[in-house]
Amino acid sequence: MSDLALDPARTGLVIVDLQNDFLHPDGAYARGGQKNADIAALPARVLPLFEAMRAKGGWIVSTHFTLVPGKGGEPFISPHLKELRPFLAKGDFAPGSWGHALVDELQPADLTVEKVAYSAFYMTRLEWVLRKAGIDTLIFSGIVTNGGVASTVRDAHVRDFKTMVLSDGCAAFSRETHERSIGDLGTVSKIMTCAEALTLISGL
Repeated sequence: MSDLALDPARTGLVIVDLQNDFLHPDGAYARGGQKNADIAALPARVLPLFEAMRAKGGWIVSTHFTLVPGKGGEPFISPHLKELRPFLAKGDFAPGSWGHALVDELQPADLTVEKVAYSAFYMTRLEWVLRKAGIDTLIFSGIVTNGGVASTVRDAHVRDFKTMVLSDGCAAFSRETHERSIGDLGTVSKIMTCAEALTLISGL
């Protein structure tokens, strides 16, 4: 890991979609019976690195999966998502709602970006705010490894951001899927554990 030179002021810890509607016992996914222990464990695992980044002057970047409300507040939901998650309903992941927010343990973020698809770069202001903030290095955590994380990491890579993925700071609904995705992401990004990244940041 010695070849990874970090400047905290130019580094962002990207927290992908760790929102109440995904993780909280009162959130949309829990109401739909979609609970996962690996995903639920992420905030506590990422918190020490979050605090170290804050102490060193780094950036906290939170992406938020969003169901944009249309007429009468009914959300626009892609057909593939509606088939996969039929329990999603009016008010879930709505902009400004409690369910849409980053979990309390990792509040507050410095930069927050709404997203409507897997990649947080797709039709969002993410690249613009990262460039304005002077960020050129991104450390990724969050969910799901094979979806929002993988898509955003790959889009960051083609935009020439330096990237690092936290192997135990991300999770998917299947551990096998998570591990396979981490292996695949190793072709475009550095892979580190939360403990390794914490040691690196703390030593700066």
